[in-house]
Order: sequence, then C-alpha cells, then structure tokens
Amino acid sequence: MLSTLRSCLLVALLLLPATRAGAQEIVDLELVLAVDASGSIDRIEFALQMQGIADAFRDPRVIAAAASGPHGRIAVTLVLWAEANRPKEALPWQVITGPADAEAFARAVETMPRGIAAGGTGIGKALQFATWEIQRNGYEGLRKVIDLSGDGRETAFREFSLTIDGGRQVALSAGITINGLAILNDVPQLEGYFAHSLIGGFDAFVMTADSFDDFGRAMRRKLIKEIEYTPKVSAR
Repeated sequence: MLSTLRSCLLVALLLLPATRAGAQEIVDLELVLAVDASGSIDRIEFALQMQGIADAFRDPRVIAAAASGPHGRIAVTLVLWAEANRPKEALPWQVITGPADAEAFARAVETMPRGIAAGGTGIGKALQFATWEIQRNGYEGLRKVIDLSGDGRETAFREFSLTIDGGRQVALSAGITINGLAILNDVPQLEGYFAHSLIGGFDAFVMTADSFDDFGRAMRRKLIKEIEYTPKVSAR
C-alpha cells in the first residue's frame, strides 16, 4: 500500500510543470516527434532523420491525414533528446491545416540545429519532457501522442534519473499514447524492446526502419497511421 502511494505521489510530482491557464485551441491531435540525438547517432544519421521527417510532412498523404479530423487541424512539435539529464531541445508548436502549414514545419525541422551531440540514451526523461510539452502548449487535442524514434535501448544513468518505465507512466497518467519507431541499425531486437517497455495507451503501436536510409519511408508510413482520423464505432 505504501509503495503504491509513493508511486502515485511521484507521478503527480513529475506532472507538476504542466500547470497552465487560459483558453486552449482545440485540435484533433497533439503530436510530439521525439527524435534520438544521442551519441550513437552520427552526423549523417541525424541528417537522415531530420530530412526524413521534413519530407514526410511534404507528402500529400500526410497533409491529408492532418486535415482528416472533425476540426481539420493538428498541432505538432519536434523534440531532440539524448542522455537522461542533458537538456532537451524543442521546436515551437505548429498547427497544420494544409500544405502551407506543413511546409513551414518541414522547413523548421530540416534547419533545426543539433545542440545535443553526445551522451547516452535517456528514453524515460525524453518521455517526461515530451509530456510536459503537450501539457503546456496551449492546445487541447482529441488525441495526444508521443512518437518516439531511436536506435537503441535506454542506457545506464551517470546519475539518478527517470527510467523508461517511470517516463512511460508519466505519459500514460496524462492520457497520452506512446508509439515507437525502432531503427534496426545496431539492435536487431529493438522492436521487441519498444513493444514491451516503451509503447502504451490507446491504439499504441511500433513500426520499424531497417536502417537510417529507410527512416524517411518508415516515418512517412507511421505518420499517416498516427495522424489519420478514424472514427471510433462502439459495439452494440
């Protein structure tokens, strides 16, 4: 009983930075693209990730998916993450309703500088930061999703931090779905690790990219599935 209470209090404390006030713009989806910028990602691999995401948002199928919901709009940002306790970087949130908005976001992605260039793989803290981004963004989405992509498992901490399970619980407690894109460049079993330890929430799923060269294709396919509005039909 005591350990359960402590766990609940910990999650509540981790959610504290989310406090915000005022009217919020309604969108069909709040989406955080959480991109691996850890030490295992070299300069070329990082560029392939960012260009793959930018190209995906120029795809007419992704643009159509963004406008497919009842409000015809989504809100999206991109977060760079690396070692657990290193600072994270995020783009300003962009509302996408059509090609012009999607192009603006694509340009922001492909020109975003990489301030994080080394360190371990801190998935738990990445999920916590992405949750905070959703909770303080000024939007209210019918769905809330963190799309985390990476090429490795969480690594051992240099100092005390939040584990992947702790970060996952923070996001799930906020009603956020976590999806994963496993890049099978160095860890062939990464899809299973993501399926077991990372994803969660309503309709959560994992997709794979065979390599960084395959990242753009995989991200495009994943975004269409992730963004496209699908009315939920209740069974009778």
